[in-house]
Amino acid sequence: MPRILLVEDNETNRDMLTRRLSRRGYEVSIAVDGVEGVDRAASEMPDLILMDMSLPLIDGWEATQRIKASLATQKIPVIALTAHAMAGDREKAIAAGCDDYDSKPVEIERLVGKIQALLEKQP
Repeated sequence: MPRILLVEDNETNRDMLTRRLSRRGYEVSIAVDGVEGVDRAASEMPDLILMDMSLPLIDGWEATQRIKASLATQKIPVIALTAHAMAGDREKAIAAGCDDYDSKPVEIERLVGKIQALLEKQP
């Protein structure tokens, strides 16, 4: 069962994504801010991280940079999630170290496709 760390401060989004991903066979753990996301990435070593970009304490951009800067966590794939789908956001996410990007509201089948593609690349 692949383990996903969902870093999301919005309770409605957390609940919806957790339920939908759990039904598809993923084990989901939660972090509610960027600092907790970085800490949980290191302590739990998930198979993949879904990172909201608009987070309290430190934003998803900074959290991803910290995760990718650590030897222990740098190989964990990160998918950026953002409600502010603006021109250049995908490029900004990739530059921050994200492996892929998806916009909100989340279309679950599209997101699961991206999750599966990244998990299949893992050794």
